[in-house]
Amino acid sequence: MIIKFETRSEDETERFGEEFAKGLTEGDIIAMDGDLGAGKTCMTRGIARGLGVTSHVSSPTFTLVNEYEGGRLMLYHFDTYRLSGEDDFIASGLDEYFGRGVCVIEWSENLGDLLDGALKIRITGSGDTRTVEVSTRDAVKVRIITEAIGRAGLKIL
Repeated sequence: MIIKFETRSEDETERFGEEFAKGLTEGDIIAMDGDLGAGKTCMTRGIARGLGVTSHVSSPTFTLVNEYEGGRLMLYHFDTYRLSGEDDFIASGLDEYFGRGVCVIEWSENLGDLLDGALKIRITGSGDTRTVEVSTRDAVKVRIITEAIGRAGLKIL
């Protein structure tokens, strides 16, 4: 199922991420895509805050993964922009993070079928307005997403 909504500021994007994180559980994988500057790291900052992480969240562009502790679950934040594909991801041992904490993977389209079944978020738009499409096959996650949208003060399109 695909759920669409709009955010009109970084604050709204973060607020959704924060509310959404309240329903995340150990082992959740979030595959996130969108153009450069679309709001992927902004959404991840909100997810971190919703998990109770107090550290500054930044894009792991040059480190591939940032680990954030201190929240109710560990947050593993990946940036796969520079990887050549899923074989590169696996060869780097990054798949060993799966099943632990919450994994948020920016530029997930670079990983092909490796993330089949992950909850997918695509962010598009320009200026302050962003369209967010969340896709999942999990009925429980659909409820979590729709409730998070409402708590964040946003509306489903």
